[in-house]
Amino acid sequence: MPSFRTTRHVRHSAADMFALVADVEAYPKFLPLCQGLRVRRRLTNDRGLEVILAEMDVGYRAIRETFTSRVTLDRDNLAILVEYVEGPFQQLENRWTFRDDDKGAQACNVEFFIDYEFRSRTLGLLMGSMFDTAFRKFSEAFEKRADYVYGRARPAITSPKPAPAEEA
Repeated sequence: MPSFRTTRHVRHSAADMFALVADVEAYPKFLPLCQGLRVRRRLTNDRGLEVILAEMDVGYRAIRETFTSRVTLDRDNLAILVEYVEGPFQQLENRWTFRDDDKGAQACNVEFFIDYEFRSRTLGLLMGSMFDTAFRKFSEAFEKRADYVYGRARPAITSPKPAPAEEA
């Protein structure tokens, strides 16, 4: 069963990154393979956590699939759990955790984990490597989105200035 885990140090607060990932309606604007997203329902569960039932359209070239997931937002613990409900997967689970940098800077560590398996072996062969590549780019896509939304561009890499020309 394919899975992927990464932790990225980003130049935004944990609360800001949580809010960015929790904004599922914005995903089609920047997330690889995400072609559309509809929130079917929002509610508060018995633990007081916001739960979103969302349908995401994903695709690449002629292949397009829709799946539904339950997104549980735990604002107090800065954690997001995404659980598979229906669609082309046998199973899918995705977890995000956000921890402020202990140095007091406006930065945090974002941990992203996903574990999935396609229901159809054929679809798994067709889309598996593409999904794997996309999942590896998810954290980077969210970090770039945070730079855009929160107005913090990454420092530009500048070339060294040429030495002044000597006068003859």
